[in-house]
Amino acid sequence: MIATSGFFDGVHLGHRLVLEKLISLSRERGEDPLVVTFWPHPRAVLQNDARELQLLSSPDEKKTLIASVGISRVEVVPFTRSFAAMTAREYLDFLRESFDVSCVLMGYDNRIGSDGLTAADLDGYGVEVVAFGQQASVRNVLSSEMTVSSTKIRKALEEGRVEAANAMLGYRYGLDGAVVPGNRLGRTIGFPTANIREYEPLKLIPENGVYEVAVLVEGEWFRGMCNVGLRPTVGGTTRTVETHIFDFDRNIYGLPLRIEFIRRIREERHFPSLEALSRQLQEDKDCIIKK
Repeated sequence: MIATSGFFDGVHLGHRLVLEKLISLSRERGEDPLVVTFWPHPRAVLQNDARELQLLSSPDEKKTLIASVGISRVEVVPFTRSFAAMTAREYLDFLRESFDVSCVLMGYDNRIGSDGLTAADLDGYGVEVVAFGQQASVRNVLSSEMTVSSTKIRKALEEGRVEAANAMLGYRYGLDGAVVPGNRLGRTIGFPTANIREYEPLKLIPENGVYEVAVLVEGEWFRGMCNVGLRPTVGGTTRTVETHIFDFDRNIYGLPLRIEFIRRIREERHFPSLEALSRQLQEDKDCIIKK
């Protein structure tokens, strides 16, 4: 078994290069590829700012994204303080004993173990370690000097720059949840919405505003627009994610819904009346349809 390990939040383009290299090495060596990842996020265990932690992918999304690259085996290891205390040698022993790992692929600047060793430090530790130059390759993929990281993607989403985030991810960022009842005001002004309660409460929700989205419901994709925010025009005080699905009129309360963000149309604003809000929503819809 040849393995790579890490949290792989979002399974972005940089991660995918590592995973593709893992597949290539596994074919060369005639061994099966394995991804070892963790849950919860190390920050949630080791730092005091766990409440501020927001993630790009749930464990199930992560497995699906990794499988889409061509790796079917993903092992999720519970991340605890005792696990974090393992030295690099102890961690390599853990991989060998738990998953029959003979070779580990690491990014050239990655560190493992409580002693923070790099691939260059691990020669002769009982498990072969192969280094991979991740960052330089990512620059080539993006045709720019910008490197990809989960931190940069989170920042882009927090600023509403979903197109930039999607470019670094290599796919459209999305949220999954169940449709829950709202105040139904949207229906009275011609724009009924589906409000969702996210399945993964730690997933990052993009900056408040109105977005063009793709919507998956009952196995079909639809175009739509999504408002993320407080709904100031109707006196809202709780942040919500509500989506108007174009050319759609079904009762979907309680059903699963996926929205994928395409671009931000505008910021969320307060309007003097529901009529003014309705006119703006029609302009937003026209902007999306005419694109």
